[in-house]
Amino acid sequence: MKKKMFITTAALLVLVACGDGTGPTTGTQVSLTFVTGASAGGAAAPSGFAGPMAVSFMDGTNTLEITGVKIVLREIELELVEVDECDDVEPEPEGCEEFEVGPLLVDLPVDGSTSTEIEIMIPPGTYDEIEFEIHKVSSDDDEDADFLLENPTMEGKSIVVVGFYNGVGFTYETDLNEDQELDLVPNLVIDQEGVATNVTIRFDLSTWFVDESGNFFDPATALKGGPNEDLAEDNIENSIEAFEDEDEDGHEDDGHDDP
Repeated sequence: MKKKMFITTAALLVLVACGDGTGPTTGTQVSLTFVTGASAGGAAAPSGFAGPMAVSFMDGTNTLEITGVKIVLREIELELVEVDECDDVEPEPEGCEEFEVGPLLVDLPVDGSTSTEIEIMIPPGTYDEIEFEIHKVSSDDDEDADFLLENPTMEGKSIVVVGFYNGVGFTYETDLNEDQELDLVPNLVIDQEGVATNVTIRFDLSTWFVDESGNFFDPATALKGGPNEDLAEDNIENSIEAFEDEDEDGHEDDGHDDP
């Protein structure tokens, strides 16, 4: 099931290409979709959906139910194979096609759906990477000013997760602030007659609060200064993958659906 994602920042309208500040007006339409769930062969997988707006996981002893995830992203862009680097390069090179400058607040779907809203026109080429920043919102950052007017509760945070651990409610917050570079395998190839397509970014929520033994831990222990703070942040960074997903169903376009 696919649903539209509601973006709560006016920055959604700024769909530009690196370098020229205007964005291409011709080319092939590429949209960006977000989904949660385990990838094929993942060690952890959802036991089932707890409700229309929640997903639950079990490890045999503990139950983790996630009812909402908000994540702030910035500078989402596709990179051509011949471009060495898009992030933090001045002047910005041609060949970095940008979905969104941001910051952009994304409500990740936890009901088994995919969320699609962002789309751009990109020129022909072979794209081997999608880059973005998981962004800590700060009142000291001028680029965050408008975002904070609409989302004041996100100051000092990049991700907020709410849910229940063994039946007890929790709110997990982190100020993780890291660039992500995800390989597109196989590459996204846009030719002169390219038809509209889609790139999906998947976040495997089932791995976010898992220890080295494969068991869930209380997300409250991963808050700032907690014993599992670094582990949760590493898990989040390692949980993300990207792939072409032409029909926007949350699965790779390889003819094999994930379980």
